[in-house]
Amino acid sequence: MSATKSVNGYQIKQLKDGQWWLVSAQGENVAGPFASEAMAVEVASVFEDSAGHASARRSPKS
Repeated sequence: MSATKSVNGYQIKQLKDGQWWLVSAQGENVAGPFASEAMAVEVASVFEDSAGHASARRSPKS
C-alpha cells in the first residue's frame, strides 16, 4: 500500500478492499471506489463537493 496523498483538500486512501477513495479531512469517504490510485488522483484534482466537506475549509469568496 502506498503513502496517503493529498489532492485538492482530499486524502487519497486505499482501503482494506484494495479500492481507492477520496477522504475528507474529517475521515469521511466522499467519492469512490476507484480501481487505481491514478484514477482517484485525477478525480480529486477536479472534484467539487457540493455537500461542503472540503469546501468548508476554504476561505469564503467575497
